[in-house]
Amino acid sequence: YNEYKSYLRMAHLEELRNKVHLDINKVRNTEDTRTPGTYAKYDDTWSFAKFRKSFRMDVIEKTERTAEFDLIGIDTPFANAFRRILIAEVPTMAVEEVFITNNTSIMQDEVLAHRLGLLPIAVDPRLFEERAKGQAPSERNTLQFRLKIKCKKQRKVSADATDPEELYMNSKVYSRHIEWDPIGSQRQWLPDGVKFVEDDILINILRPGQELDMMLHAVKGIGSDHAKFSPVATASYRLMPEIKILQPITGSEAEKFKDCFSPGVVEMREIQGRYEAVVVAPRKDTCTREVLRHPEFTDKVRLLKVRDHFIFTVESTGALEPLVLLREAVKILQKKCEVVRKELDILTS
Repeated sequence: YNEYKSYLRMAHLEELRNKVHLDINKVRNTEDTRTPGTYAKYDDTWSFAKFRKSFRMDVIEKTERTAEFDLIGIDTPFANAFRRILIAEVPTMAVEEVFITNNTSIMQDEVLAHRLGLLPIAVDPRLFEERAKGQAPSERNTLQFRLKIKCKKQRKVSADATDPEELYMNSKVYSRHIEWDPIGSQRQWLPDGVKFVEDDILINILRPGQELDMMLHAVKGIGSDHAKFSPVATASYRLMPEIKILQPITGSEAEKFKDCFSPGVVEMREIQGRYEAVVVAPRKDTCTREVLRHPEFTDKVRLLKVRDHFIFTVESTGALEPLVLLREAVKILQKKCEVVRKELDILTS
């Protein structure tokens, strides 16, 4: 009996240390208490050997534009550092200067230039250098584009046509109409050319007689300077949900219990001749806490989140793949740590 009581105490202690608790109207145990000296029977001193043993990264899903991966065994500040660096400090190329020769459309020059700046460019920014303020454009710090287009009436149109696409030529200006104009020897070291991530991004609408004629300069920058340089459409994380069933839930209650969660989280399985609710995919849960609204389940389930298990979702704008962006974020964080270490060495020397 004493051993059982000791086991329960240890299990409760583990939950306090490693789990966030979800109640019907509040979230408990959000602060991390795993600091040296907090728990008598635990050695919470940090060491690289322990971190290396516990840390793990699992790639769950990956495409050219999106990735979902798990970072396990790290603290929230590190996870949040990766998120912030992905959004604001990994560089990309974006249109910075627009030299307008002619714009007779209804869109003002400033608005048009802003829209052009937000077009993501499909080129590896690591091939370029940052252009300092006042520095002249060169093949190593600037990409040049040209946009020259004019709307005209179509010659042969049916009498009942009303669609502008049929009535006019170049009635809509898309990103595919912008042409790359190589500077210097760029064509040699960029053999695949440079284009925008998508060809069908609508920029402007023209009518007969209206035209655009302009030159664009794209430079290297980071999202903390302007959102157009951010390499991700979104970079977010959430903690891994954990659903503990404390008592068997069977029959009609099991069906009701299943419906309280997102599809795929809970399944009905036959166990010893009866159907019970079983948690099969907790990561799919959105933590709505709907189940806690039903009195019959309050003592049968506990909703938790694993404190050091982060589910990351990264969607790239298209310049680099998401996992490449993560590697670049790691390099940037490493450089920041080097700066801090050098400063500490100066203070202690």
